[in-house]
Amino acid sequence: MKVVLLAGGFGTRISEESQFKPKPMVELGGMPILWHIMKLYAAHGFNEFVICAGYKQHVIKEYFADYFLHTSDITYDFTQGKNEMIVHHNSSEPWKVTVVDTGLNTMTGGRVKRVKEYIGEEPFMLTYGDGVSDLNITELVKFHQSHGKMVTMSAYNAGQRFGVLDIGDDGSIREFREKTQGDGNMINIGFMVCQSEFIDYIEGDSTVLEKLPLESMAKLGQLMAYKHEGFWQCMDTVREKEALEKLWAKGQAPWKVWTD
Repeated sequence: MKVVLLAGGFGTRISEESQFKPKPMVELGGMPILWHIMKLYAAHGFNEFVICAGYKQHVIKEYFADYFLHTSDITYDFTQGKNEMIVHHNSSEPWKVTVVDTGLNTMTGGRVKRVKEYIGEEPFMLTYGDGVSDLNITELVKFHQSHGKMVTMSAYNAGQRFGVLDIGDDGSIREFREKTQGDGNMINIGFMVCQSEFIDYIEGDSTVLEKLPLESMAKLGQLMAYKHEGFWQCMDTVREKEALEKLWAKGQAPWKVWTD
């Protein structure tokens, strides 16, 4: 199952760094937050990624173009007129990464539709490129396979900043809407599993994933919630980045579920 990562936004709320790179490439502990998200999926055995790039998409492409070198010890031998590169102790992950330029101003849903040819007809996973979590991907996939609906969305109680979910006792999402004053409901944190047919509900570049496509799934009874009670944190602001950096520096990062 492929993992689709939304990594094309401008990241205006963390503009101190995103003016130079896409927000998913802002570093956390010396590595892009995108890498941290990919490491979570890889820890559960999912190693094929489709990255929906947009703003400064060349930065993502160049990072992975040089990734093999970044994770190796290298000897460059120019002696005796040679130009030879010798790789020592390579520790690259066994990843297959497809980076797609999905447009500068394309909305989230439109980005997913643009990578349809790289997803194929199989179910796929989908998430945002700016949040870290210790969510159990293996259990998420099992839950999706168990209910037979078109989309599973991970839900989390993170206060009242985001749009909220009205979830029934059976886990079905009855409504997907913007928050109102007094809301304390669970929110969408991404980490979705989707049947390939879901893409047919996305009209085009101007379609926001969280609007018509997911709202349609809810109305059709095809949207289910996987409730996550562990750790999740997005990195929208410098303050949030600094808080995550502190956890990483102390060796207390809850989202680090992999071994080095």
